[in-house]
Amino acid sequence: MKKIYFLLYSLLFINSVNAQEIIPFRITKYNNVIVKTLVNDKDSLDLMFQIAMVDASISPERIRPAKSLTFDKNGISENNSVKIGKKEFKNIRFVDNELTGQEADGKIGTGIFKGKTYKIDYDNNQFVIYDQLPDVKDYKQVSFTYNKQGQIFLACQNLINNESYETNFLLQSGYPGGLLYSNQFADSKKLNEKLKITGEKTLKNSAGQSISTKQGILPTLMIIDDIALQNVSAGFFTGEIKNQNKSYFGADLIRRFNWIFDAETQIIYIKPSKYFNEPYFKMN
Repeated sequence: MKKIYFLLYSLLFINSVNAQEIIPFRITKYNNVIVKTLVNDKDSLDLMFQIAMVDASISPERIRPAKSLTFDKNGISENNSVKIGKKEFKNIRFVDNELTGQEADGKIGTGIFKGKTYKIDYDNNQFVIYDQLPDVKDYKQVSFTYNKQGQIFLACQNLINNESYETNFLLQSGYPGGLLYSNQFADSKKLNEKLKITGEKTLKNSAGQSISTKQGILPTLMIIDDIALQNVSAGFFTGEIKNQNKSYFGADLIRRFNWIFDAETQIIYIKPSKYFNEPYFKMN
């Protein structure tokens, strides 16, 4: 009888450790993650998950109305509720008039997971919220830093012509492509000369100044020692106008991994997803 009680206790303990909540999402053809939400029990909105922000926002180009959101003179709406699936989040701040990805009425950031361990599971199109860290034996720990805005930067090695350059990439799930380099990195490493260029587009503003975007191929991106991406799509700016001050690790690369963010230890774990070897997204 004692053995039976012990087994029951063990099963209950395991279940409590692995207690979880599931939030489904869909992925657009632009690699954006979209969640269906109910805001303030009134407005049904499709919001794009933006890992590079904490709060939420509403797009001026939204398709669906957001009548329950009341904004102050600074374009801020406080203390809102957001339901996603069976989960309800309280005290969500919305910012007005921020552009977002295609097929979305706005954005929702990482604030909904505050204090929680969570997984972005691209294999099954879902977020998983845990009470404690799940089994990570198939995952690898990655090197990263946070800034004051809660944004996450991965430290990766860029291998070009037998040379290795380390830089920090902002996880940017709103950018549909692969890598987008900062002006400082692109200029200092002479990417215009060192990368194989596959495309270029030049635009001019009303003052006649030009901004050019170039798409190239990075031979190897080392995420960690035993996980690397080959022939990665990589963009950068040239021309007279240069205002890209951060390097991006875009949605096309984010989807190639499943991610676990541990709230207690502030450690990030990754493992390749089903998209790891998919062709790279082509930027127009």
